[in-house]
Amino acid sequence: MNKIHTFTTIGLLISSLTLYSQANKKTEQVRDTLSPVTGEKVIPLSEIVVSSFRVNHAVKELPAPLAVVGSYNFRKFSSLTLSNVLASEPGISMGSDGIWSTKAVIRGMNENRLVTLVDGNRIETATDLTASLSMIDINDIERVEVIKGAQSSLYGTGAMGGIINIITKDGYFGNRPYVSGNITSGYASANNFFTGHGEVNTGSSRWYLRLSGTYGNADDIRTPEGILPNSQFAFNNLSAKIGFKVFRNHILRVQFQNYHATDVGIPGGEAFPGPAEAKYTDISRQLISVDYEIKDITRTLTQLKINYFMQYIQRDVEMIPNTVTVTPLPSGGSQRTTPELVVPIGNHLINGTQLQSTWKFGEKNMLIAGIDAWARKVTTERTKYIKTEVLDASGTVVKTNNIVRGETPIPVSTFGSAGIFLQDEHQYNERLRIIAGGRFDGIIVKNEKGYDVDYLIVNGVRNDTPPNQRITFEKGQTGSISWSANAGILYRIINDADLSVNMARAFRAPSLEERFKYIDLGNFVRLGDPELLPERGLSSDLGIRVWKPDFNLQADVFINRISNMIVETPGQFVYTINTGPAEGTTDTLPALVNANVSKALLYGFDFGLQYNFHSNFVLFASGAYVRGKDIEADANLPQIPPLNGRLGLRYTFDGIGSAELVATGAARQDKIAEGEKETGGYIRYDISFNSENIRLWKIRFRVFAGIDNLTDRSYTNHLATNRGSISVEPGRNIYIRATLTF
Repeated sequence: MNKIHTFTTIGLLISSLTLYSQANKKTEQVRDTLSPVTGEKVIPLSEIVVSSFRVNHAVKELPAPLAVVGSYNFRKFSSLTLSNVLASEPGISMGSDGIWSTKAVIRGMNENRLVTLVDGNRIETATDLTASLSMIDINDIERVEVIKGAQSSLYGTGAMGGIINIITKDGYFGNRPYVSGNITSGYASANNFFTGHGEVNTGSSRWYLRLSGTYGNADDIRTPEGILPNSQFAFNNLSAKIGFKVFRNHILRVQFQNYHATDVGIPGGEAFPGPAEAKYTDISRQLISVDYEIKDITRTLTQLKINYFMQYIQRDVEMIPNTVTVTPLPSGGSQRTTPELVVPIGNHLINGTQLQSTWKFGEKNMLIAGIDAWARKVTTERTKYIKTEVLDASGTVVKTNNIVRGETPIPVSTFGSAGIFLQDEHQYNERLRIIAGGRFDGIIVKNEKGYDVDYLIVNGVRNDTPPNQRITFEKGQTGSISWSANAGILYRIINDADLSVNMARAFRAPSLEERFKYIDLGNFVRLGDPELLPERGLSSDLGIRVWKPDFNLQADVFINRISNMIVETPGQFVYTINTGPAEGTTDTLPALVNANVSKALLYGFDFGLQYNFHSNFVLFASGAYVRGKDIEADANLPQIPPLNGRLGLRYTFDGIGSAELVATGAARQDKIAEGEKETGGYIRYDISFNSENIRLWKIRFRVFAGIDNLTDRSYTNHLATNRGSISVEPGRNIYIRATLTF
């Protein structure tokens, strides 16, 4: 309760001070993307402007299946992470390794076959554990644009399943000097989740500055079957954006983001053995980017934009294995081995640049052309603290050894990519619009030599060349060239109704983890392969859209085929001995090894609709189904979401706000891969309410509240990897969020 009182006191103090602030009139116009504050009788989705096709377009002008989630949704829902909110969109599901560590799955494709961007800058990090989307402060989000389907011609390797483009809030140029801002505070009951956020905007006609900060803290979460241990987390985020009008048509933008989380419990994660307790002791993301844009250069060359970004992600993990192994000795006694602590550390640095030009050849034709290049460097280390005890026949400990084992899960390695891309957009007549594009990419991968073990410390004595040291990966360099293409057709059947067709050829180069990983955390060895070939994908999508003022429908059927699919297969780790009497000889070890052995087929449908059927009532519904098959092995693909959907009713109280009741459900998933467990079907009910802006002179106050899982239903998310006796999702959660804008 002390935390609640603190938030309340701070809010009242700041609100009293801001009563005297002189804000510009423009600050009255808060951009609340997809907010119903303007009245639910208008369904504005078709007019929303998105930028994921490199230039701004209204959703209605694009043939690709899109989902757009605005800042309003992140305040309306309880919003533990970004993925929680995205999962409300058709065709998008949420996977997790706990509560904080989550990922998005688009039409059955997980994060290693998606490209995630923050303001157009790639996030590149490990694929064995989720969390890339968790390192985004939802309070900083303006909107999230999700392209469902292959778009490698725009963004290069990895975009086989889609694009997640996170657009963060920006400052703006004003007609005169201004100061504005807001303060947000929230609480969720399921895990005592407190958040506090503040932001300030200032600027004039030639410059602007936006500063924001967030703090959050959560305990272990409550489920209908009890408390989920080790699901706590704490985080903070600082961000800044600044813009200058260098000349009339020249704009320079600089931004900085610093997200930092500590004591993040990981109650799931397939890389860890079952009884282990793991957490991120420190996980962070820093982003620095600089953009320079020139507009209206000539009548034909309408835009030239150059961008540079640097993103650094650090992951420090602490794992307590909670396992003991007893081995009989010839003397009649035994040796007891207790792994006490494992500390994996990963540093991921990515630098990138892009030059993009936009050309207009008449009113009906536009060409986007550019080049981009980026490079990712990975540095990892793993330290194991092990105690071995020698016991005599009576069970008495006669000798104890304390061992520190230094390992490198992935040798120092670099993934570099450079590509040239073109996209042509042509409006042939009032009914027909075609968007087509293609790109060529060159990829270079380098790695240093890897060892197992790097060093060994026994009872305080260090040995950098321990006996029988293995060589995991030889030093090497390889290169490849790939191409991709896509075409989309948008045809107006009748007024307010369109038909869309999309076809694409995409590729995904194997990641550094898939090429070079050597993971041994106590359950089995997982091994990469430097000789992996790129995955190739062919996809098609057929959709229909209806854009009426009181009715909106987007429905698609799709099929994706992947060749050279990378999967883990049982095999052997053939290694060379680097030291000791056996130096130069080879040996083998059982392992799960990445290999190009499969062909995958994914097909299905998804749809979403809104219908303002009477007065202030809006009915909304969505549904999605995907079937994933490994057609090479005649088996089911892993981690495929079951048939799922949402049905809801929203009512707007004139002058007060809006309320909605939503039923979310999923069918039983029994089409599972080897090693997976079936999950049962369920229906969950949620209610939410938000007020309209309450004006107090120059200050606006707004409240969001709701109850997740109203009936405290016990159910399991098929894409979650929670281990132990509790595998169900959070129980009833009462939340409230208040925003003060000045």
